[in-house]
Amino acid sequence: MDNKEIQTIIESAWQDKSLLNNINTQKAIRQTIDLLDKGKIRVAEPVNNTWKINEWIKKAVILYFPIQKMETKKVGDFEFYDKISLKNNYKELGVRVVPHAVARYGSYLAKGVIMMPSYINIGAYVDAGTMIDNWVLVGSCAQIGKNVHLSMNVGIGGVLEPIQAAPVIIEDNCFIGAGCSIVEGVRVEKEAVLGANVVITKSSKIIDVTGDKPKEFKGIVPSRSVVIPGTRTKKFPAGDYQVPCALIIGKRKKSTDLKTSLNNALRDYNVNV
Repeated sequence: MDNKEIQTIIESAWQDKSLLNNINTQKAIRQTIDLLDKGKIRVAEPVNNTWKINEWIKKAVILYFPIQKMETKKVGDFEFYDKISLKNNYKELGVRVVPHAVARYGSYLAKGVIMMPSYINIGAYVDAGTMIDNWVLVGSCAQIGKNVHLSMNVGIGGVLEPIQAAPVIIEDNCFIGAGCSIVEGVRVEKEAVLGANVVITKSSKIIDVTGDKPKEFKGIVPSRSVVIPGTRTKKFPAGDYQVPCALIIGKRKKSTDLKTSLNNALRDYNVNV
């Protein structure tokens, strides 16, 4: 089946769940997950300087669960009980995987990806040369670009529903510092650098403080921004209190463009990595 035919079958099954008992429907769903696993399709893809969300693929991921049976899966002494297999054949993929890193079948890992002990969920896309550091979570359908560094304990949120919701997108050559949490479809544009413990949700204020007046963003970190955690004053009935925000304190300099020098992009502004 070609992608257009698969999409038509999945859209029909989404409207009428009884079609999940149909062999052709199950075949279309499984073929979609296999295409995701091989990186031949993506939940979200760059098109003309923006991102297109392929909702039918997210629907296929959701429909995959009810047609799968729970099974016991053993890896040496480790035992799992789940509906989805783990990825394998890492040598052939050109992906370095350190124990105890886990990636689910239906996620895509490009050549040159390194996984330290971490977890990558179904539907995620991780492009070439990216480092997934210790205890990182890459959630379902998240999109990670080329040569990205996700530092220790980074959490990249997943999304399946609502169907129209965009996944978290980390574009090429970004550095995400230790302990950062990026969720709810936030997009971090190319070459941005986030210092340790930056938390950004769809409603978080991202404030550029480099000019005479603050400039606010929501849901998007502009390209080449250097970002640190901050606070802002918010009025409540009980008084004024500090709430979290993210502060853009500058732009990456040419001297910090190399991946090996990304930590220096923060030190340029006297920020701890």
